[in-house]
Amino acid sequence: MYSLILHGRKSLELQKWLHLRSVVDLLRNESAFSPNPSPNPLSSLSNSFSSASVAASDVNLQDDQKGNNFTVSYLVGSLGLSTKLAESIWRKVSTEGKANPDSVLNLLRSHGFTDSHISTIVTNYPRLFILDAEKTLTSNLNFLQSRGASTSEFTEIVSNVPRILGMRWHKAVGRYYDFVKDIIEADKSSNYEMSCLSLPQGTCQENIIRNVLALRRLGVPQKLLFSLLTSNFHVVSGKERFEESLEKIVGMGFDPTNSKFVKALCVVYQMSDKTTEDKVNLYRKLGFTTGDVWEIFKKNPLFMALSEKNIQNSFETFISLGFSRDEFVTMVKHCPQCIGLSAESVKKKTEFLVKEMNWSLKAVVSNPAVFGYNLEKRTVRRCYVIKALMAKGLLGTELPPLSPVLAVTGEAFLNKYVMKHDDDKELVAELMAIFTGDRAS
Repeated sequence: MYSLILHGRKSLELQKWLHLRSVVDLLRNESAFSPNPSPNPLSSLSNSFSSASVAASDVNLQDDQKGNNFTVSYLVGSLGLSTKLAESIWRKVSTEGKANPDSVLNLLRSHGFTDSHISTIVTNYPRLFILDAEKTLTSNLNFLQSRGASTSEFTEIVSNVPRILGMRWHKAVGRYYDFVKDIIEADKSSNYEMSCLSLPQGTCQENIIRNVLALRRLGVPQKLLFSLLTSNFHVVSGKERFEESLEKIVGMGFDPTNSKFVKALCVVYQMSDKTTEDKVNLYRKLGFTTGDVWEIFKKNPLFMALSEKNIQNSFETFISLGFSRDEFVTMVKHCPQCIGLSAESVKKKTEFLVKEMNWSLKAVVSNPAVFGYNLEKRTVRRCYVIKALMAKGLLGTELPPLSPVLAVTGEAFLNKYVMKHDDDKELVAELMAIFTGDRAS
């Protein structure tokens, strides 16, 4: 099957979606996985849902741009980023060390990068701001620029894989730079052939190019290919394991153009048969069917990357809060990201909604996405608007359903609960102050 992909021919086996039960049998019966999987294989792959939900308090954003402090206002003013995006980058950088935005931005601009390039780079690789501009960045930029590419080619390549700027060894930096250059050039010529195919067979470089070609012919976009090239998991460096893992993922029906395809490939590649079977058995003990497990995996591949300890702890947390086993299963099936959240986050959100707001546990079960909403910035503010309206007798005596309060967009919420009172400007101002966090209720 793999050879058919490499030669660009269509394979019926790759085109049809296999039944989930046959996929489970395949995973159980084939010894296709690594016998020594790494623990917590996708711990470094970020999940936007959990990242947002774990945050329990507002970030104390600094506005002082003096003293080389890294600030949200600096990013917004210097690069024109949205405040939301700038806050996200600031949070990622502020947890790792002191940032040097002036040095980094000036260095990139001196090498021909435009603000548009830099915005793309820092969005995809925020750690750039904490790298040593004089040593690591200058060294890598000068080395790459010496390879003879035009300024436009150089900036395009680096913008696509900014992570190479943080690599320590010039040999690795140059190798990945060349891979990306070949992929971009191959795509432009529409034949996907690369000069690196002349590399000796069996080498890591030859494996990478062969595997990248296979993925490209399946329709995996450039951006996703580049993330695989620089991944810590070395998925595209393998041969047999890569081929077997790819066949499984394609057989499960993952869309190659979607990021879930790459995440699923990474998960399957890293897990042994035994680890896979152990996790399926654990989920079954918690109340899931085998079919449930693979349906959830298709929704969120990182579901299978959680450690058994995290899975068990998550289950115990929900049970301790009064949810039944069946309710836990229902919530995870509808919103897989519920499992694996920190116990503190789950407890705070449940207690606020049930004890302070008096919604029932069943209401929460019907809306599990609430565990992914920022508690202070979204849930609390909206709920306090509802409380204020009820205190004034403007909503009756019963709480509205949970979904139209928390699940809707901010604009929809404002239209439904705030702007409808536009004949009372004082009330609207009061509600807006609560909604924006300028005043507590």
